[in-house]
Formats: sequence, C-alpha cells, structure tokens
Amino acid sequence: QVQLVESGGGLVQAGGSLRLSCAASGHTFITYAMGWFRQAPGKEREFVAVISWSGGNTIYADSVKGRFTISRDNAKNTVYLQMNSLKPEDTAVYYCAGTQPTGSDYYTRARYERDYEYDYWGQGTQVTVSS
Repeated sequence: QVQLVESGGGLVQAGGSLRLSCAASGHTFITYAMGWFRQAPGKEREFVAVISWSGGNTIYADSVKGRFTISRDNAKNTVYLQMNSLKPEDTAVYYCAGTQPTGSDYYTRARYERDYEYDYWGQGTQVTVSS
C-alpha cells in the first residue's frame, strides 16, 4: 500500500510561484505514475498534471501548461509541482495521487485525467492566489 502526504501550499500573490511536494511511502511507489489534481469550493476535482513512473513523460491540463512543471525523485519517493505565474483561478486544494496504468491505456491521455483511475490520494494542501 502507498500513503501520500502533500506539503508546500500557502498564500501567494498573482504572478507569484509556489512549489508543492508529495512524499510517498511504500515500496511500489516507483511503479506508479503520479498526478496532481485540484478542487475549489463548489467545483469538481480537476486534473492538473501527471508524470510517468520513470519521469520521462508528462501530461498537463491546458489551463496550466507552460506555467506548471511536474517532476519526481524516486530516490526520495517524492513528486513535485512547480507552479509559476499563478492566477487567482489556481486557488484550490491540491492533491497528489498515484495510478498504475495497464499496457493498453499507458499512452492514452484521457486515462490520466480520470480521478477514479487513481488508487492512492493524499489529504491535500491549500493554495490561495490573491488578486
């Protein structure tokens, strides 16, 4: 089993930057693609980004592409989300999650955008961007 703990959230001004971290425990971590989702009050949880288990491939939501960068350090069992040029609409609770794709959907973008495809979730960290 895998446990995830997010950290690094906080209050920043529009245009600022923030880096989130997600620490994982469990020996199966390296086999999981790791993603970030976010949820604002009154809105459904939405996909932000995901990185393959090797770190060689990434997918980003259109709303954050070019501003956010996802990375991972398997030696530290940690995944990161570097957020630059933050906007007020980025305000949300950010969650990290792990998923283990099969061979048939390994390269299918939509599969990684579905929250129910993820097996493990952290408790979330609040990110607030002021205008």
